[in-house]
Amino acid sequence: MSEALVATQAPGTAAPVPGASGARQFWRRLRAQRAALVAAVVVALLVLVALAAPLLTALEGQDPTTYHPSLIDSARGGVPIGSFGGAGAGHWLGVEPQTGRDLFARLVYGARVSLGVALAATVVQVAIGVVVGVASALGTRWVDQLLSRVTDIIVAMPLMIMSLALLAIVPSSFPRPVLVTLVIGLIAWGNIAKIVRAQTLTLKGLDYVSAARLSGWGTWRIARRELLPGLAAPVITYAALLVPMNISVEAALSFLGVGVKPPTPSWGQMLTSADVWYQAAPQYLLLPAGALFLTVLALTVLGDGVRTALDPRAASRLRVGTGRKSRSGTAKEETA
Repeated sequence: MSEALVATQAPGTAAPVPGASGARQFWRRLRAQRAALVAAVVVALLVLVALAAPLLTALEGQDPTTYHPSLIDSARGGVPIGSFGGAGAGHWLGVEPQTGRDLFARLVYGARVSLGVALAATVVQVAIGVVVGVASALGTRWVDQLLSRVTDIIVAMPLMIMSLALLAIVPSSFPRPVLVTLVIGLIAWGNIAKIVRAQTLTLKGLDYVSAARLSGWGTWRIARRELLPGLAAPVITYAALLVPMNISVEAALSFLGVGVKPPTPSWGQMLTSADVWYQAAPQYLLLPAGALFLTVLALTVLGDGVRTALDPRAASRLRVGTGRKSRSGTAKEETA
């Protein structure tokens, strides 16, 4: 590394390491963000809880759909018997009022439903957005005009209103988590399609793409070999920020009664059943609301950290911890 380059680099900044791969630089930049690391740990624990839901409920000896009428006082409007909350043998957090279903089991299975729907909807959005964006940028003029107008219509659609309308008219016999996933995914892909189209138009004018075209490569071979790698960073960044939004949308739809239907557990659905009882027993509201808040916050912080790690301009402002002699500093000394 030249002395001039070493001199221009601010001390302690997470600058690129000469010879390091893109993945290695990404992990370096991500590790330099403590908030993103904490968020990553929280997200990993939430995913682990969702995957281990059957094991956790087996340890408790309950499941999220079984009704426990012996713990419900029907003469008092469905209030759980015993201390308010229905705490009893084998029910770690008690049971829900009226339904009598185990609260802990529904909470951990709710993580599986909420995260599963959000991640699957994000995959649908990204897949459609990438295909439409690339096809619009590489297609003929009329193809670009047609796909751009369709994308504008999708972007103009209010997500919640359209989701409510579509979910209200579909028969309830259709698997509800799958239906919610498809509705969210098919309505909210417009923004990512616009991002991909703009980035593709920028990339297709670069020299190496022009050289590939002059070498006789077809349009879709160029897209697959040259353009898609360049689209990875903006697509991953936007997808990371879509997941918390989709979790919030799924919870809102379930809260309004058109999303996931009982007895399938969902955090939004649990909030709906808590509206009558939360003043006397706050845990009915605080547990699902806290889980939802923590999940959305952790995913948002992690998504912002991924965006910063993938953007060299933002990453140049990061500082590596002083406890370990900066790897960038070590690299400077070795390459100066």
